[in-house]
Amino acid sequence: MVALVYVNLSAGERRVSHEIEHLYPVDDPQFYRAMGMLLGPDIVRGNRATELVNGDQIFPSMLEAIRSAKKTVLFETFIYWSGEIGDQFADALSERARAGVKVHVLLDWVGSMEVDHSMLDEMKKAGVEVHFFHPLRWYNLGRINNRTHRKLLIVDGCVGFTGGVGIATPWTGHAEDADHWRDSHFRVEGPVVAQMQSVMLSNWSKTTGYILHGPDYFPELAEAGTQDAQMFSSSPSAGSDSMQVMYLMAITAAVKTIDGQRLLRARRDGARGAGGRARARGARAHHHARPPHRPEGGAPRLARPMGRPARCRRADPRVPADHVPLQDDDRGRQAHLGRFHQLRPALLPPERRSQPEHLRPRVRRAHDEGVRAGLGRSKRITREAWENRPLREKIQEHVTALLAPML
Repeated sequence: MVALVYVNLSAGERRVSHEIEHLYPVDDPQFYRAMGMLLGPDIVRGNRATELVNGDQIFPSMLEAIRSAKKTVLFETFIYWSGEIGDQFADALSERARAGVKVHVLLDWVGSMEVDHSMLDEMKKAGVEVHFFHPLRWYNLGRINNRTHRKLLIVDGCVGFTGGVGIATPWTGHAEDADHWRDSHFRVEGPVVAQMQSVMLSNWSKTTGYILHGPDYFPELAEAGTQDAQMFSSSPSAGSDSMQVMYLMAITAAVKTIDGQRLLRARRDGARGAGGRARARGARAHHHARPPHRPEGGAPRLARPMGRPARCRRADPRVPADHVPLQDDDRGRQAHLGRFHQLRPALLPPERRSQPEHLRPRVRRAHDEGVRAGLGRSKRITREAWENRPLREKIQEHVTALLAPML
């Protein structure tokens, strides 16, 4: 019986595990064409992405955008908890709805369990359309682990926000202590905002059965900057392997540096091999890991180092927790940012995988003073230390790897 359950819940399709040939660097036009074709939407020009670091910068910018909305507000998030910052968002969204703005809110049922439902009732009375993504019912137990891990806010179809922030107290402040997380969010303008809107509306239509469209949702967008950007999504029904393909293609194209922060765990041969071959080409690889959910324990480690010798740092438990997924290739020539569930293996079967979204603008690397301070207080993990880790950790890793397809 156990074997039957495991086989049925495990992925049946083949995963990318072969060696991807290095044909071009990340600044080659062919790389851009390949990423556009393989991941879905084209890379579009004329965008501006502004980094916002920690709650003191992120939340005021998001709230200001909501309060300035004239026609539409679409908001999707994994975590929305009750508290002061949750009340501020509820008040801003409700005020705009009462003013005649069409406001649509999609909350993940699991991630937002701690929200005050009376607050949501007040939002609905004000005219805000609020729905939960995949609430648990007796007839849909099989999809309990199909969550939306997206963090998207799009205002009037022309200004978008995405990144790692959740609407909860740990994200407030400026990462001043271990109870407040360091995170990055990005304010985006330009043609790529239409792609962000499309990603949000995909889950909205699956949840409500309604398609939102028209000029209020998809206005004509002029160029707003000089950055190239692409927004792609991954879900069980479409593009389930996009995240793996994106990382493998980027690592394969790198020739100088690979700087990662809280990235996927390189558990499969494809990711490990790509990292090793990049190092053989002379690329320097560095990864900084920190678990936001286990501040007293050790950082989640790469199941095997990316190449050899690996450079991985384990954060000091006393520093503010990092919640920023970021990969930078060849000194800022290409950057990937966005969300996926950090504490699971990267390659869960598509019907069980946390749903990610990525904005991939061509921006400089998002290393600010907070990240550098965290690196300064981190401990480097050598390959020897990794291979000599406690037996208990090795057993735990192998057991969770076996159970991962069912989680």
